[in-house]
Amino acid sequence: MNWIEHVTVLELLIKGFIVGVVVSAPLGPVGVLCIQRTLNKGRWFGFVTGLGAALSDICYALLTGYGMSFMDELIVKHQIVLQIVGSIMLFAFGIYTFRSNPVKALRPSSGKRGTYLHNFVTAFFVTFSNPLIIFLFIGLFARFSFVMPGSPIGFQLVGYLAIIIGAVSWWFSITYFVNKVRAHFNVRGIWVLNRIIGVVVVIAAIVGIVLAINGTSFS
Repeated sequence: MNWIEHVTVLELLIKGFIVGVVVSAPLGPVGVLCIQRTLNKGRWFGFVTGLGAALSDICYALLTGYGMSFMDELIVKHQIVLQIVGSIMLFAFGIYTFRSNPVKALRPSSGKRGTYLHNFVTAFFVTFSNPLIIFLFIGLFARFSFVMPGSPIGFQLVGYLAIIIGAVSWWFSITYFVNKVRAHFNVRGIWVLNRIIGVVVVIAAIVGIVLAINGTSFS
């Protein structure tokens, strides 16, 4: 059965949105940098930082999708197995996120705001300097059957656009939240938020494994 025959545009948008959020949510160096800039420079400096990270993420998403497109036949024949493997990778990533301490990535504030462009570019390169993000994309693409064998280029663009929307929505939401609670947000808040994200990813991965074993997918 061709992938394009049983996936609607709405389903593709939902899956792409989820991928964008999951990739952006863990508070690695760029996430902490975004929060720092929101607190020290203002919400829009933090949001622009997130946009830089989102641009880097979509570059890696395109690289992942392009690479996996060479394995169309393998993906179609072993879809359930790949979904299980992808869910296991997400589970491991969730555990890693839960156990990591993003506070270690905190840097002394320079005291200078800089331009929006400077904040955007630095965030892009901080994110782009971590090519391991490709493995997270591989796990997500496998879990959600996101690679699209035989689908039109326009359909694929919708999927990648959904990833961008998910990533931007996350950065918009987190900067809004941090800005609203800035008087009460501290180092422990960053640690707690990262643990919550880790738990959510682990739960989603477990659900994905169960669904895949039962022959049910998100496709």
